[in-house]
Amino acid sequence: MADLSKLTPGLEGTVTAQVAPPRMAPAMGSGNAPVFASPSMIALMEGACVACVEHLLPPDHQSLGTHLDVHHVAATPDGLTVTAKARLTAVEGRKLTFAVEAHDGVETIGKGVHTRIVVDTPRFMARLAAKAR
Repeated sequence: MADLSKLTPGLEGTVTAQVAPPRMAPAMGSGNAPVFASPSMIALMEGACVACVEHLLPPDHQSLGTHLDVHHVAATPDGLTVTAKARLTAVEGRKLTFAVEAHDGVETIGKGVHTRIVVDTPRFMARLAAKAR
């Protein structure tokens, strides 16, 4: 098993993105309202989790998202900047659990829990290639 001792609860990661048409609901296929899309918010939250831990993983390892429980609670118009924050709350073997939140500079727009699993990248890619055959 990989050494994940550098992954400790309390670690944090943050990413930001400006709301623009490619990240809005009509372009993402998640509705017609001209607002920041839920899939875009979720991708930003996952990005914050990656920013939180990926640099601390052993060589040839990465984390993959496996579960999301997220509420999108407020709409964000074009032009605002959304910041997603992730805090590592638990490490159970290869399973990483994060508290995630997104804010648009005015209010919290989403929050929830995200789970990721640490995988051996070469082994994962070999299994993926075998599945593609």
